[in-house]
Amino acid sequence: MNIRNLCIVIAVFVWNTSANAQEIRGKVHSGETGLSGVVVTDGFSCVTTNSEGEYTLQLDRNARFVYLSTPSGYLPKVENSTIPLFYKEIEKDVFEYNFELLRNPKDDAHHRFIVQTDVQIADPTELNRYKEFMLKSVDFVKQFSDVDIFGFDCGDISGDNLGIIPKYLDAVSVLDIPIYRAIGNHDMNYNGRTHETSFQSFEGSFGPTCYSFNRGSAHYIVLNNAFFIGREYFYIGYIDENTFQWLEQNLSFVEHDTPVFVVLHIPTRLTADNTPFAFNQSEMAAQTINARALYELLKPYYVNIISGHMHYSLNVEHNERLFEHITPAVSGAWWQGDVNLDGTPMGFVVYEVNGNDVTWIYKGFEHPIDRQFKVYEAGIYEEFPDDIVVNVWNWDSQWKVEWFEDGVAKGEMTRFSGFDADAVEMCSRELRYSWISPAKTDRLFKATPDNKNAQIKIRVTDRFGNVFEETILNN
Repeated sequence: MNIRNLCIVIAVFVWNTSANAQEIRGKVHSGETGLSGVVVTDGFSCVTTNSEGEYTLQLDRNARFVYLSTPSGYLPKVENSTIPLFYKEIEKDVFEYNFELLRNPKDDAHHRFIVQTDVQIADPTELNRYKEFMLKSVDFVKQFSDVDIFGFDCGDISGDNLGIIPKYLDAVSVLDIPIYRAIGNHDMNYNGRTHETSFQSFEGSFGPTCYSFNRGSAHYIVLNNAFFIGREYFYIGYIDENTFQWLEQNLSFVEHDTPVFVVLHIPTRLTADNTPFAFNQSEMAAQTINARALYELLKPYYVNIISGHMHYSLNVEHNERLFEHITPAVSGAWWQGDVNLDGTPMGFVVYEVNGNDVTWIYKGFEHPIDRQFKVYEAGIYEEFPDDIVVNVWNWDSQWKVEWFEDGVAKGEMTRFSGFDADAVEMCSRELRYSWISPAKTDRLFKATPDNKNAQIKIRVTDRFGNVFEETILNN
């Protein structure tokens, strides 16, 4: 081929590439005012609005949505009481996408959010029980209406039954707060051609599976790390390269040392020491195999990772700037009893953000907010027949667990690893799923009273100085 013909080929290629690239434009506004500096994305590249609130964006040919990283002080409109409309689906031959945001009537520098996960509804009986839990939660959520409040769902909304999504939405709508959702492995379309086809139905209900928004000084990111690997029910925890490239751009607009929350379904790691894990289906489905790359991107920020998936409670303190909260399931042990696999009751976590300060507390559906542990009298645990045993549901290394015998302080209880007695009893029954078994936990505590008939008081102090007490007669 001579130089002239080569130049013609190159020119044709460039022309075709340009012809196939679709440029869209639009405006982000609140009332009549255009909003500047708002991040707009198609999930592949990010741009910001100009001083008039206008943007232009070259769409990736694989893009399905154009959407915003909602700025602090503003809110997207909400559909069906809980679905935030921060996105628009791309339509053929439509080149303009405008977004109207609402002024947040509350100071979002101080806000709260609730986190639930693994609702995992598979049939009408489970749906009815979830409805009962939501109705019981309405008054609790309303008590925080003086501040900005919203929610997250960490995925596995359905139990491989995506047709139940509208009924789930009806049940959770009684909370009447925006809820941002991550996709779980049981929310995927199985047996498609690629991973990229696995989240199409979820997107049809809730929009993009990777997105962000801002509240006060905090930046929130929702990621899809449930990676389908080509066989029904087979998946791994994995973040693909496109997501990493989008996340790099997204974070480039976030100042260092900002509080960042990352919400996803599968935990990043189950331990803080980064010890290698076996590359088998069980291990790779329980944690994110390329989590270190995520940690590297998040280094400049103060990060709380919020995940679910495991049906137990676990706090992983990676370092002083990175903390992971593995949230127990709404469904407990797949609706087979009243507790999760580690004895944590069904419930959700309440987070409070005030400026850069972050606190959290667990709320069991059937328990008041000041109930944070379960006490087992002596004789319940065969291996420790003379000991009082306590399961502290949301414990981490900054908590203190003390005990008193007949009013006399006896010091801190001894922590040990084992199985929760309620979880063991539940899993000993004839359950719908034969594979359910209790999960070992390292947040059990024991103490041996001198007097077997003594009055025993347990005092638990969390990392924020909140004190919880319970007294029993050990007989």
